[in-house]
Amino acid sequence: MNPSYNQLKAQPVALSYENWQALLKKPLPERPYYSLENGTIHIGQVIGKFLGIPIDQDHYYNQLFDYVNIPEWNLHLLSEESLDKTINNHHFQSIQKVINIHREQKLSINRFTAFLEGEQLLLKSRVPVIHRKLREAMIATLEMFAKIEKDGLVNHDLRRVLVDLVKWSINHLEPVLEKCDPQKEMPKFLWYGDFKKSHQYFLYYLIKLGCDLVIFHPEGKDILEGIMSEPIFSHEYPNRIPAEPFPKAERTRKATVAYRASKEIETILNQEGSGLYKPWQLRDYTPSSITLKTTYDELFILGKEIAMIRPDFEVGNGQVKIPSIFAKVQGVSKNRKEYWDRLQSLSELEHSLLIRRLPITMESTSDFRFHYRNAHGKDGFINPEIMMKSHYWPYSFLSTGLQKGIANAVRRICDKPGLKPLPTETIEDVKMYLFTQALFMPKPIIQLIEKFDYSQHVPKLIIFNNELAGMLTRSDAALLLLLNQFGIDIILYNPPGHNDIENFLDDRLFDKHWLEDVVFELEFKEPSIFKKGLFQGILKNLRGD
Repeated sequence: MNPSYNQLKAQPVALSYENWQALLKKPLPERPYYSLENGTIHIGQVIGKFLGIPIDQDHYYNQLFDYVNIPEWNLHLLSEESLDKTINNHHFQSIQKVINIHREQKLSINRFTAFLEGEQLLLKSRVPVIHRKLREAMIATLEMFAKIEKDGLVNHDLRRVLVDLVKWSINHLEPVLEKCDPQKEMPKFLWYGDFKKSHQYFLYYLIKLGCDLVIFHPEGKDILEGIMSEPIFSHEYPNRIPAEPFPKAERTRKATVAYRASKEIETILNQEGSGLYKPWQLRDYTPSSITLKTTYDELFILGKEIAMIRPDFEVGNGQVKIPSIFAKVQGVSKNRKEYWDRLQSLSELEHSLLIRRLPITMESTSDFRFHYRNAHGKDGFINPEIMMKSHYWPYSFLSTGLQKGIANAVRRICDKPGLKPLPTETIEDVKMYLFTQALFMPKPIIQLIEKFDYSQHVPKLIIFNNELAGMLTRSDAALLLLLNQFGIDIILYNPPGHNDIENFLDDRLFDKHWLEDVVFELEFKEPSIFKKGLFQGILKNLRGD
């Protein structure tokens, strides 16, 4: 190594899904940006994120196994499970000593780093440019911590992060750094799976040092989110599932030719937007709604159409946008037969739930302020992952994909609350109310949601409010907001033409259709036995029962 070179500058190379493996294998002189000039070594760095998981999961996990076990890749595994958590007690005491000095003297980041170096907490290298780069990388990491974390370097998490950075540097970075030559190759790391705050800063430290880094997370969580300002190459696989343990051996199960072919065709169809989806194919996608603007007549046309042939239905990046109906019908048609035929035609559908007694919900009196505050992530919004892992989460018995859909709907109604505040309420009070009520869905409503195959029949909640069997409540309105965000069709009938939902929700959230007559104390008209039997028979034939 030429000692006249005293600066090392790393720049991420442009990656694609087709070239990243070839670039990762190349020695530094064969990569873009490599040069030796004016006392500085310039190198091209490979940094990539691979979020989600492909259709062939066996192949995915076998590749991961190869990346860290085949010498040509030279990738070193980092994960929450694989990290060595042991630390010398002397190092732990030294970290506390530096933190105490900082509390007394309010050190600058450069002096803070100098104290860490003085306490032998920074790695050393026989290569001068690496030795200098270790110090620069620590300064950059502390600067990022001070920028992101509340109260900067006096944040109570600093000790935990520093302890982790020191022990992981000694346990995982030092052994590979001893063999490193920046004119040939820098250390290469593969991060896999879930992460905590310290893991984020450790990876940031490795990036600033100039190491190569590739990140894999089958559930699509991004460990660099919020910590990297520079754009990083990212590849999105089509599926999102919880991360399995990192493979300790290659999988022996092989997909059949027919299986691979069918999955490939399925993927191509989806990518080309053909709108052909197998039953429950989208069950792990996160639903959100696009509320359609309709006429009264269109309610009964669109209401019977499956989701994927409705206007603006869209699938991509683990999300499915469902065109849904949210409407109120005021009054009654002059043509009573048509009025009842239309109402009954929707309420008799297999995925419909007709409500004739109000209220739908029991308003919760539980104090969820603590849970509400703790459910927020770093971005200031409700974090679905935090909610789903909490002890108070009542929907853990549901499939994971459905839980994610409900949790994301809760996030959205709290982000932009459509519920009118009471005279004494702040917007934050409204958000907390919506959060609380969302955790107390009645069993029939949960079962309605469970039937929802997002590309197929859209479940319907039909409320017939003749004001003879109770009144719509504020907690009912909160439930309707949640269901609307989830993509459920909601049609509210009010024969006397009185306000009910308007007392609680912003009028712009739903359509309102006025019919010719207002009728008080109108009893619900049941379909005739003959008609009901005929209708059910037709449904059975259509389903092939």
